[in-house]
Amino acid sequence: MQELLQSLLVGVSLLLIVEGFLPFLAPNLWREIMKKAIVSSDFNLRILGMVSMILGLMLLLLTRR
Repeated sequence: MQELLQSLLVGVSLLLIVEGFLPFLAPNLWREIMKKAIVSSDFNLRILGMVSMILGLMLLLLTRR
């Protein structure tokens, strides 16, 4: 159980690091991307989320072998 929690915390930590790159390096670009996301349809955001989850799952499966 402790290994699972540790793995989860590592995953969340890496997510936060990756998510922080763009706002740190290019805040204006990040702001423009967020403006576009706000006006995007729910369908487009869901497709983006689904693609992101599938890519993440595939990468996870490849690294766990």
